[in-house]
Amino acid sequence: MYIPTYIRTLQTESQLQHPFVFWYMRRGKGVQKQTDTNNATTTTITTNNDENNNEKDKNSASNQYESSIRQIASVSTVEQFWSIYDYLVRPSDLPNTTDYHFFREGIKPTWEDPCNAKGGKWIVRLKKGLASRYWEEIILALIGCQFTGINPEEICGAVVSIRYSEDIISVWNKSSTDHEITQKLRDHIKRILQLPSFVHMEYKPHETSLHDKSSFRNTQVWKGTGERNSRRSTTTSWTDSKKNRESDRTSWR
Repeated sequence: MYIPTYIRTLQTESQLQHPFVFWYMRRGKGVQKQTDTNNATTTTITTNNDENNNEKDKNSASNQYESSIRQIASVSTVEQFWSIYDYLVRPSDLPNTTDYHFFREGIKPTWEDPCNAKGGKWIVRLKKGLASRYWEEIILALIGCQFTGINPEEICGAVVSIRYSEDIISVWNKSSTDHEITQKLRDHIKRILQLPSFVHMEYKPHETSLHDKSSFRNTQVWKGTGERNSRRSTTTSWTDSKKNRESDRTSWR
């Protein structure tokens, strides 16, 4: 039976190289209160040198975090991607302390996931109001395989974090100790987002995040314009670097 060309076109969807999953997380007051309680408990337990209880506390916090992440949808074609993305609220319109995650299918956006455990993430801090634009550029680069020269399985996913004083884009990779790969990933992010040469990007291994229970503090800062790398606990958004303010008032995961 003959099928007209335009119908054949409609029946053929463009497969992505890897399926991806959209995730959502909203951090409410109740979650923060519970986190504070866990942190206080951890301090007391450490003082008493009770390692078993301390481990239980860590597992409880991890389970609580995982249970608060909501999967939106899985996409395996370009058409499926747009059918979901077009109806999502843009990051700049989300309330504070909200995260979107866009990860390869089979990988949870958690530090403890086997694909993430030995990895880390590059961080770009943004002035408020710019998150939607840069988030779109990053996830389109992921589905379009624009990270050339890097094994696609090395890149786990991306996160946009909406916070009070700034917004943050981060790209997670699988191998934090492979400096060649992490540097290539950094250069691709700069190219895709068209970041100015003076931009300071940050890298943080997930093992460090697990140790200090934070995502955006105590990061390794890579400075543009040939400056030496340094380590510092707080930074300012590159689009708002003239303001001397603390960029991470609370230890957000």
